[in-house]
Amino acid sequence: MLNEFVYCPRLFYIEWVEGLWEENADTAEGQLAHGRSDRGGGRMPEAEAADEDGWSGEARSVTLDAPKLGMIAKLDLVEGEDGTVSPVDHKKGRPRADGEAWAPERAQLAAQILILRENGYRCDRGFLSFRKTRTRVAVELTAELETWVRGLLADLRVTAARTEPPLPLDASPKCPRCSLVGLCLPDETNALRLARARRTPPRRLVAARPDSTPLYVQEHGASVHLKGGRIEVRKEREVIASLRQIDLSEVALFGSPSISEPALRALASAGIPVTHFSFGGRFQAMTVGFEPNNVELRIAQFRHADDAEASLGLARQFVAGKIKNGRVLLRRNGDETLSAAILELERFARLAGRAKSPGTLLGIEGAAAREYYRALPSLFRASARRAGFTFDFERRSRRPPRDRVNAVLSFLYALLAKECALAVRRVGFDPMLGFYHQPRFGRPALALDLMEEFRPLVADSVLLTLLNGSRLTPGDFAERAGAVTLTQSGRRTVLTAYEQRMLTEVVHPVFRYRIVYRRALELQGRLLAGVLVGDVPEYRPFVTR
Repeated sequence: MLNEFVYCPRLFYIEWVEGLWEENADTAEGQLAHGRSDRGGGRMPEAEAADEDGWSGEARSVTLDAPKLGMIAKLDLVEGEDGTVSPVDHKKGRPRADGEAWAPERAQLAAQILILRENGYRCDRGFLSFRKTRTRVAVELTAELETWVRGLLADLRVTAARTEPPLPLDASPKCPRCSLVGLCLPDETNALRLARARRTPPRRLVAARPDSTPLYVQEHGASVHLKGGRIEVRKEREVIASLRQIDLSEVALFGSPSISEPALRALASAGIPVTHFSFGGRFQAMTVGFEPNNVELRIAQFRHADDAEASLGLARQFVAGKIKNGRVLLRRNGDETLSAAILELERFARLAGRAKSPGTLLGIEGAAAREYYRALPSLFRASARRAGFTFDFERRSRRPPRDRVNAVLSFLYALLAKECALAVRRVGFDPMLGFYHQPRFGRPALALDLMEEFRPLVADSVLLTLLNGSRLTPGDFAERAGAVTLTQSGRRTVLTAYEQRMLTEVVHPVFRYRIVYRRALELQGRLLAGVLVGDVPEYRPFVTR
């Protein structure tokens, strides 16, 4: 904790107070550097015996506490010589160019010396062992160093007691290789906080696309199992899919597939959610491990949800973003016959931004949706009818969908709702409590809030791709008693197009770097969190031009 507090107080807060963590190559390399010491070995006598017997030797992975100092440390290595002990801390990197220790490491080693002293050991110095250069740097505990470390401890405790994280570093060279940069968003937060995004675009410190991918399982009678670090999908004892667990972002089950208890436990322990859909493709539930430990964010979420004016301010942005993106979709894919509808949506977006009450905002959204869905069929090209059947669409019908277009839209909206629920949960929110959508049993209200601005960008765009590309056939739909659903083959086709869209790179409208839509969802969730905890002055929806 002390090391990271000196390196970056915000990093300390995110990791140790909010309980968030992400791995990267540097953290993995650091674990390798501690591999030998973590295995333990050797015996360290009590302080009095070490002094009297003149202990010389070494002990690895020694845990000591110092109640007066208020610290606990696991010492990588303790070396004894004639009764005097010295802690040795292993580091993966290299010392400073002048051969001295970096400030965070010097503070950490000085604290270890103080802990050893409080436990009665004679200790005047310690060593930092750098793996890359295979060198040691000695750190002597001077009175000046001790005073500095005790002051740091006092500052650390004050920071830990705060209800909001420290501000991010400004254009710091420390940020690019920090494993938590995607959670911290230093450049993005500073750009919005200081209103300078257009003058100095943020560095793209967040990876454009995630390393992992979802696994969709919809085969009737299939089952999901764990074997040798891989997730296998089996049907009638035949393995029909096999992926490494570390390559998965989620496992989505549609209808009847089952999952074994060992596989479910392993996925939950690794933070990989299992999402559950009905036979018809309705998002019903998600199985997850421990909830994120970001208690302060949830407190802020509940406070804002209980504040009518604060909730309305966020709701205006969600709805205005949705209407603006719907207008862009019509403008990009339609012709001059839609000019009136485009102008009308522009007017509704302005009205949404000024709505005086939730009821007024709801009415504006409803009017805009009717205008938008009236215009949507104009975007279906002639190629959508070449497959020998038509895609008639008069209005949005949900439960049940009354035509093929509504069947596809309902499935796409369910997938997007699932995606947003996972995104807000990763940030640390409670997905069930929103600011625009009212809480209802089983409704992920906050996920639906975040989903609004992405409906036209993701779901409706995928619909146009499927219809205008003649990807759907009569066999992809089943019609019963006036209701239309997608068949297994139809869901597979829609899922393929949906994943292609989620992995499409787009220029972020505020930060101007490229990012895929799946990553953009989580980024918007983190910006929303920044608004609630006071990092960011206002929420800006993801609106393309």
